[in-house]
Amino acid sequence: MSPKNPSFVLQKVNEVSFEDRPIPQLSSPYDVRVQVKATGICGSDVHYWTHGAIGDFIVKSPMVLGHESAGIVVEVGEKVKNLKVGDRVAMEPGEPCRYCEYCKRGDYNVCNDMKFAATPPFDGTLAKYYVLPGDFCVPLPDDITLEEGSTVEPLAVAVHVCRRAQVKPHTKVVVFGAGPVGLLCAAVARAYGASVVVSVDIVEKRVEFAKSFGATHGFISPKPNPDESKIEYARRAASALKSSLDLAVDEGFEISIDASGAEVCINTALYSLRKKGRHLQAGMGSDTITFPIAHMTAQEIELGGSFRYGAGCYRDAVELIRSGKVDVGRIITHRFAFGDAERAFRAVKEQEEGLIKAVISGPE
Repeated sequence: MSPKNPSFVLQKVNEVSFEDRPIPQLSSPYDVRVQVKATGICGSDVHYWTHGAIGDFIVKSPMVLGHESAGIVVEVGEKVKNLKVGDRVAMEPGEPCRYCEYCKRGDYNVCNDMKFAATPPFDGTLAKYYVLPGDFCVPLPDDITLEEGSTVEPLAVAVHVCRRAQVKPHTKVVVFGAGPVGLLCAAVARAYGASVVVSVDIVEKRVEFAKSFGATHGFISPKPNPDESKIEYARRAASALKSSLDLAVDEGFEISIDASGAEVCINTALYSLRKKGRHLQAGMGSDTITFPIAHMTAQEIELGGSFRYGAGCYRDAVELIRSGKVDVGRIITHRFAFGDAERAFRAVKEQEEGLIKAVISGPE
């Protein structure tokens, strides 16, 4: 019997199965084959499972899920110089074209020909083996576990967000949303020297965890009043945020980061900024929203988006873990065997009690 490559495959909306697929072969002398040992579940994976599409990326044929992975190198191409068989690596799951204008200037995350794991039509990493370029594998120090290595992907997202937001020492930052990405953004902002990092969420337990993980302060969003418009609510919530924490931020925060994607959070973030402040959008929500453009213009607020991660983000993320500045192990709350992958997805979808990040071990 030929060797097998057990894979967790999305067949169509709300239908997944396990398949034995061919073992992927190296397609370039610069490629490596990795035995996947740990994979975290991202919200995008769950969204493909439940909706079959994210924006213009539509699942039209069976697709292996997963992209937050770490594993052990089992084969290296003849031109690979930075890795050897047996190395433990975090796997950066997107392969750009390397030739376009964006790639050449280091902005490969917006390459138009990006091949990104578990983004249609490309298969993901929830399999025994996965092939990718050797320079998109970052070696893990001995004191970082493979399970922790699977969190390098979302941590790299947070690194890119904070780079784009230009977080510097002594800045005051507010982060909306205390899910995995919001928590990591707060922790990275603190590691980058922000003197104040406020985590905002509607769930008290999440805010309390954020305060123990990276945020210096927490704020529980107030409930909306009857007949209050979203904009009226945003103004009121921003005022309460700035005045209730005794942080000398009456003029507002220098940087706001939204990791929720919720319209009211985005608008509250904009109203919470000081003049000439900067807002970075990390969370994905509705395709379009209503927001206070007159306020943004009059205050000269800068708006920016953040998509995945760019050059060096993975290595920076590994260093943040190695140095102890971000304790990613604390966000891994749920662990599942490969055979229980569907149960793991269901736990994330239903937001099982206490769940922050679920990790699936690789098949043996």
